[in-house]
Amino acid sequence: MPSFSNPTEIARETFRLLATRRIAPTPEHYRTVYHEVAGTRVEETPAFPAEQLKSIQQALPRATPAQMRLARELEQTVKEGNLDRYSTTLSEFIKDQGAAESLPWGELINSLLREWDAVQTGITQGKKREALDHLFSSAGNNAETLHNRLQSLVRRWSQGMRSEEESMVDDDNSSEAPTAASDTKTAPPTTPASRASELLPQMRDLLAFALEKAVAAQIVEAPELASQAKDLATAARKANSIQEIEELLTELKRFAFRLELLADDRSELREGLLHLLQLLIENISELVVDDHWLNGQIAIVRDIVGQPLSLRTIDDAERRIKEVIYKQGQLKHSLSEAKDALKAMLAGFVDHLADFSDSTSEYHDKIEVCAKKISAANDINELADVVQEVMRETRIIQINAQRSRDELHTTRQRVHETEQRISELQEELDKASTLVRHDQLTGVLNRRGLEEAFEKEMARAERRKTPLCVALLDIDNFKKLNDSLGHDAGDAALIHLATLVRETMRPQDTVARFGGEEFVIILPDTSVEDAQKAVVRLQRELTKRFFLHNNEKQLITFSAGVTALRKDDNQASVTKRADEAMYQAKQTGKNRVVCA
Repeated sequence: MPSFSNPTEIARETFRLLATRRIAPTPEHYRTVYHEVAGTRVEETPAFPAEQLKSIQQALPRATPAQMRLARELEQTVKEGNLDRYSTTLSEFIKDQGAAESLPWGELINSLLREWDAVQTGITQGKKREALDHLFSSAGNNAETLHNRLQSLVRRWSQGMRSEEESMVDDDNSSEAPTAASDTKTAPPTTPASRASELLPQMRDLLAFALEKAVAAQIVEAPELASQAKDLATAARKANSIQEIEELLTELKRFAFRLELLADDRSELREGLLHLLQLLIENISELVVDDHWLNGQIAIVRDIVGQPLSLRTIDDAERRIKEVIYKQGQLKHSLSEAKDALKAMLAGFVDHLADFSDSTSEYHDKIEVCAKKISAANDINELADVVQEVMRETRIIQINAQRSRDELHTTRQRVHETEQRISELQEELDKASTLVRHDQLTGVLNRRGLEEAFEKEMARAERRKTPLCVALLDIDNFKKLNDSLGHDAGDAALIHLATLVRETMRPQDTVARFGGEEFVIILPDTSVEDAQKAVVRLQRELTKRFFLHNNEKQLITFSAGVTALRKDDNQASVTKRADEAMYQAKQTGKNRVVCA
């Protein structure tokens, strides 16, 4: 056979010989032929005895958890073909078994039985049983660990243990001390008791935080309790021993009892204030029975007091009352001006009547003088002068009377116009008061109310880190409905939809008329998926409750777009996104809900 020195040529010749000799190109065959072509010696590598080791592993007993664990580990090493790990696992198991057999179990069990029957102060049989149950459940399968913990427990009992919790903690600490026999083994897995000891500091910190930040902030009007809450928070952070924890629990129970009493006092105080407010409202409603300007405001406050208090209901009432106060301020100013003008006109008319009365009296005096002159006249020439004087005075009084009549007519007309203006202003005030509870046609919020509600809900969502969704609804084929049934039917359809929305959606949801046949719904604490489901449920309810016009059923539907508030959103951007989704719902067949 020619000699080859290049590895590439050796590999090529190796494959050629495998093909010529019709030998399977396995790694072993390739290595043998390769060394043959290269003229080198083949190193004998013993094959892994998988079958023999597997048969040994299958023959091992599985009576105890330790034996079952050994069988699983040996099975895994056989699958990996790792002979060294197989040998190490088997030798460690044998070493553990030897160490367990060499432990003085007999002496330990005698001591355990002796202390079990003995009577110790503060240690009952039930506590001993709980301590043993905890020890056996947390010791695992390590015999040496079990021996050490039992030995520690017996020593505690002999010294007089205060409680089983102290024994459990000390047992966990004692298991962490290494011994000569355990230096070569890995640490035992984390037990439930050690996990509980890890969580205990976190629970103490959480309790301290709740007392200091949440509880104390809610009882600031009770300085003594607030100070006690802060003291308990400090004690919770420092509590490490069993005695300190027991003392903290006792103080917490007393504190909880005092908090319960404070809650009862607050409840009574709230009920008393609400009852007092109800009496005031009833009294005001009796006093202003003829003043319709306050009727709407009194009614809404009465509704709020008569129902469970809701922050959103109060906010909505506050916004509406502010709007009415603003409108009433403007209208009352105009009304005051109209009344002042009416008073001025009446005063001028009275002054004019007084002047007319004076001129009439003067006219009578002059006529009386003329009459005397006529009686004393001797010739016709003297009568002519008297007649001319009478005619002149009569003409003057006639002109004054004509002017007075014209001024009276003008004043009467101005008074009539002013009275009409006052009546109109009073009607507007009545309507403004009604708007506290009902917004124009549909009774839902208008654009201005929507802006205020959106700002408040957005602030709440950002403060509480909760989702906020907005839905935009548009009635399908509304123009066709208006053209076929009339504008009155269209208005009635809007009222029907608005009423259904308010009855179907949650109390915390806000409904507003965005314009025309469009409505906006603000859904706080709601994900996009839940918001879409809520609007779909509203669509189904709308198909069940038909709109009646002239006692005929009319099916109305709407398309909607739903979107969630994003980080940099404002009302304009989120509404635009909902509007685009609504338009997509229109384009894809109407009566649909699309999420942006």
